[in-house]
Amino acid sequence: MTTLGAVFRPQLAPERLRSVARLADDVGLEELWLWEDCFREGGISTAAAALAWTERVRVGVGLLPVPLRNVAMTAMEAASLHRMFPGRAILGVGHGVQDWMGQVGARAESPLTLLREHLVALRALLRGERVTTEGRYVRLDDVALDWPPQEPVEVLAGATGPRTVRLTGEAADGTVLTADTSPDGVRRARRLIEEGRAAAGRTDGSHKVVVYLLAATGDGAGERLRAELAAEGAGGEADLGVAGDAEAVAKAVRRLAEAGADSVILQPTGDEPDPEGFVRFVAEEVRPLVP
Repeated sequence: MTTLGAVFRPQLAPERLRSVARLADDVGLEELWLWEDCFREGGISTAAAALAWTERVRVGVGLLPVPLRNVAMTAMEAASLHRMFPGRAILGVGHGVQDWMGQVGARAESPLTLLREHLVALRALLRGERVTTEGRYVRLDDVALDWPPQEPVEVLAGATGPRTVRLTGEAADGTVLTADTSPDGVRRARRLIEEGRAAAGRTDGSHKVVVYLLAATGDGAGERLRAELAAEGAGGEADLGVAGDAEAVAKAVRRLAEAGADSVILQPTGDEPDPEGFVRFVAEEVRPLVP
């Protein structure tokens, strides 16, 4: 069954998160995703709050930019969430928007190398291993977590370009694809992921693919969708985003699932007038139409 979720966008003030998260829990939304976009809201702090305010909804963070984070700190924070809220936290990392990384003096000369080193070390630390490594960016000397997760956990990675998508197959447990990904883009990503898995000799287990889908419903939905796609430079591309009622949105979700998405996370437009209503729409109207 396809997992369905919704995004709490960081264009909303942090104090708005409580009502959205509690509603998501009440209406049975499967996953609520948060973003650590510069310079809005911290991913770990908002995830911890959302998890504490709720009982059952899973909370995803997509993504934590690795240039901003020492891998030991990422591991400590991730392990704490997994131990306090077993089975409910989903964490993804990425190399970050390079302009933003440059603004804070954290831009890496090789974002791909940094992401690979971070993923390898992070997954090892979360498995409870003691890690010593001397990479180009990641350096650890006899580091182990005192409180690693009690059960195996997944580490996802975000990707857009083909080299990064292939890397997620090689070094992550799942891949997060942006809302600029069409069904054909999901198929291409699946092929690249499998190439990465094969190159790394990873033949066991599965690899989760999470895809954001820009969606709008209600009054002015089409106009809001077109405006956001145009602002993102994707206004002329086909098969991106969906505007309409629950059946129209569910059809778009099903197309992504058929292309290879395991989870589809509905992303409201940045000017969504009713974030709580959007979450209710996803859980109560779209979910019954998605197998």
